[in-house]
Amino acid sequence: MISYILRRTVAAVILLLVVSAVTFGIFFLLPRLAGQTADQLAQQYIGKSPSAADIAAVKHNLGLDQPLYLQYWHFIKGIVAGATYNLGPTTVHCDAPCFGYSFKDHVEVWPQLTSRLPVTISLAAGAAVLWLVSGVTVGVISALKPRSFFDRAFMGVALAGVSLPMFFTGNLAILLFTYQWPIFGRTYVPFTENPGQWANTLFPAWCSLALLYSAIYARLTRSGMLETMNEDFIRTARAKGLRERKVVVKHGLRAALTPIITVFGMDLGLLLGGALITESVFSLHGIGQYAVQSIESNDLPPILGVTLLAAFFVVIANLLVDLLYAAADPRVRLS
Repeated sequence: MISYILRRTVAAVILLLVVSAVTFGIFFLLPRLAGQTADQLAQQYIGKSPSAADIAAVKHNLGLDQPLYLQYWHFIKGIVAGATYNLGPTTVHCDAPCFGYSFKDHVEVWPQLTSRLPVTISLAAGAAVLWLVSGVTVGVISALKPRSFFDRAFMGVALAGVSLPMFFTGNLAILLFTYQWPIFGRTYVPFTENPGQWANTLFPAWCSLALLYSAIYARLTRSGMLETMNEDFIRTARAKGLRERKVVVKHGLRAALTPIITVFGMDLGLLLGGALITESVFSLHGIGQYAVQSIESNDLPPILGVTLLAAFFVVIANLLVDLLYAAADPRVRLS
């Protein structure tokens, strides 16, 4: 097991390096292939009507006049050991891990990410608990009573939930529970300051996300349970005289959890990298909203930092999913 964990960890590190290289190439190689020159890239960080000397100075300070492999090496070196940026009259040192420096806002990217990360984690964690519990519960009930009224009603609600976009359900939740019936707060409060107000503010966003994701988990659980409950080991468990609840939960649901764990790891990893639409709709200053603001201002270093952080969460989530397989399904341990 230790050898397996080490191999998966090494593979995760290699995958992160590949993702960083691909991401760096998208932002710095593709514009070159499209015909954009280093002068045009440097001009984005200068005001209107810059002189040739200004463009040359910015290009040199940003390292845009160097080969791409050297630029990528300096980027990776900055993440590990920090970087120093020469801004002309001043010099800025970015401590490790340095995910770049925003030359438009004149701030380091990593502190901006870490200051917004608690908001994104709060949003993703609360919504994940709601959609996992509700989706799996609905899926199990529907599988145990196929083609019944409850099954058709639950699957109808699930279909509506997966069909409605977030900007519709989110704005509807704000209209109803913030303006029509002012039950929930509008200003985010950190968990460490006031846990009750923290949950009260985030609950509409949690429900909006849970409505979208729980529909997917309900359908996955239902299909997995319908297949699993017809397996030979289920009939053996019933023949041994086990209670139906134990047969369903310990044997049926446990064996059907493998695809659910896979999807849950991917969804949670992606959400931790920033829920762009949800954070924008509910005015949450998380990583997703930071990415949207950086895209609108065409600020490449923050966009690159958000992309790499999201890739890190997805890779780590996949690693944890692989390790959870053996605990969820005994057939994996036997294989």
